[in-house]
Order: sequence, then structure tokens, then C-alpha cells
Amino acid sequence: MPRLLSLILIAFFVLLGLAFAVVNAKPVELNYFIASREAPLAMVLVLTLAAGALMGIVFSLGMVIRLKRETLRLRRQIQLTEQEVVNLRTMPIKDAR
Repeated sequence: MPRLLSLILIAFFVLLGLAFAVVNAKPVELNYFIASREAPLAMVLVLTLAAGALMGIVFSLGMVIRLKRETLRLRRQIQLTEQEVVNLRTMPIKDAR
């Protein structure tokens, strides 16, 4: 059910984006510092969105890598701790006299 809802939402936003592109098909002028260019508004918005998404992915990679390393370290620590528990359970109990 959640997958179906996700697909419906994605289809809705794609159709909304297409309708927006059709309604705003006029070209807009982009002025760079040294040049200018005309492009359809929809293309400018899609490229801007894609550039923002790409920058977000690139900037979050450091945190993702750090968290994966931390997860690996903690899993190793869990394995060592579990092995220590097994070893302690198999040791004979000594009298404290």
C-alpha cells in the first residue's frame, strides 16, 4: 500500500510539472556575468532542481560515509562483546576464599 501511494504521488507531481511546463513554455533570458542565453522556463527550473539535488547528494556524502564507518566499528564492538560474554559463561566459577 505505501508503495502504491508513493507511485501515485510521483505520478501526480510529474503531471503537475508537465502542466506547468506547458503553461510556461515561453523562453526566459538568463544573464550570466559574461553572456546571456534564452531557454524555456521549464528547462531552467528542471536544471536548477537537478543541480540542487546533485549538490545536496555531494555535500551529504561525507556524513553518510562517516556514519557507515561508525556502524561498522560498532558492529565489530558488538561481536567482541558477545564473544566475551560467551567466554565468561563457559569459565568455571571460582570460590572467593
